[in-house]
Amino acid sequence: MRILAISGSLRARSSNTELLRAAALVSPTEFAVELYAELGALPHFNPDLDQEGAVAPDSVARLRAQVGAADAVLISSPEYAHGVPGSLKNALDWLVSAPEMYHKPMGVLTASGASAHGPAALEEILRTMSTQVMPAASRVVALNGRRLDATQILEDTTLAEVLRDVLEALRVAVTSPTALESTSP
Repeated sequence: MRILAISGSLRARSSNTELLRAAALVSPTEFAVELYAELGALPHFNPDLDQEGAVAPDSVARLRAQVGAADAVLISSPEYAHGVPGSLKNALDWLVSAPEMYHKPMGVLTASGASAHGPAALEEILRTMSTQVMPAASRVVALNGRRLDATQILEDTTLAEVLRDVLEALRVAVTSPTALESTSP
């Protein structure tokens, strides 16, 4: 099973990126968790570059291919000004008109227990894009300012178990059609 992991943060030592790295480390052997690395390289979304017959910029084509090849997508994002970081929203805008996201099982994580609006805003965007946001794969993994790397996150057995549960929820969503039906609006 392939999971594309997208961090909504461009920071070099992002807690949200470290959560995704930890998820990759704790994932079962039958999983391939791939961390998307080009968020900052995407051009600003421009509908003129995304019309029918237009050729998408290379970085956009790679993003779409990676999403299309994934069985599920796991996003971990900070909250900025009660919303989604602009770089992540930009990536999602490039995916709105592309079929790769339709009905894709999604998980949404955040590393801050204080994030109340950002995850909800992200989930609303994803539902609008016709993805399947899986409640059991959408969790707050409260690092709350602790600057832990992926290995340190996994040393905390509670955090490691949350990540295992998230991955299991995505596995169930991918392998069981009834799991997806139960999330439809």
